[in-house]
Amino acid sequence: MSYKTLLFEVNENIAKVVLNRPEAMNALSTDLAMELIEVFQDLATKDSIRAVILTATGRAFSAGGDVKQMSTVLGEDAPAKFRLALDIYHKLILLMRQLPKPIIAAINGVAAGAGFNLALACDVRIAADVAKFSQAFVRIGLIPDFGGTFFLPRIVGLSKAMELMMTGELLDAEKAHQLGIVNLVVKGDELEATAEFFAKQAAELPTAAIGRLKKLLDSSFTSSLSEQLELEAEMQMQSSATADFAEGVKAFVEKRQPKFQGK
Repeated sequence: MSYKTLLFEVNENIAKVVLNRPEAMNALSTDLAMELIEVFQDLATKDSIRAVILTATGRAFSAGGDVKQMSTVLGEDAPAKFRLALDIYHKLILLMRQLPKPIIAAINGVAAGAGFNLALACDVRIAADVAKFSQAFVRIGLIPDFGGTFFLPRIVGLSKAMELMMTGELLDAEKAHQLGIVNLVVKGDELEATAEFFAKQAAELPTAAIGRLKKLLDSSFTSSLSEQLELEAEMQMQSSATADFAEGVKAFVEKRQPKFQGK
């Protein structure tokens, strides 16, 4: 399939999704979001895909929302037009979190505003040493969207999230690593290979179990203990009926590495 605002490729069981608006620093327009929705909807149906890399061309991962597009919706009808756009953006975030396979963000440069939060919606974040991060919404009089107010407090804590969102402070990659925003920082010329290596490792895991793990972790901050235990029991019962569980137990008894099939 061909896309106007992104690149897409599959190598064996790993999909790579590449934001491709370098002339706009990969700003997140509604067109780009709709193409991403199409991709993630398709990925959800492909059992052969075991891991996904999300990255970008050019010098930015994503500079955030497309401000030029925003400038066309100023005025009394701005709230209604914003709502239409946000429904698209937030559908994308839900699809990413509901995707039952790991998403690795390879952050090649600036991740600001919605671009920052798009990265937070991924499961693992690997950043080039030149990457920078900012919750830049406040600079144009907006509040964070793309799930930022859900993801960031879980990672850095409520007080630090408030500080970062209130000030729009620009973080370098190392500071983002110290705060737990990214899992790993590497040299820029090592980013692609590192992300691919990590994705290959992830693709060898029991993919269905990873999907259930995503559900459990996303619910863990909003469920009561009893609700979370019940959800764990439900997910564990589903896992116990899988071929991967049978293979894992058999491999353990036979003292060998398991060969998971992702189902």
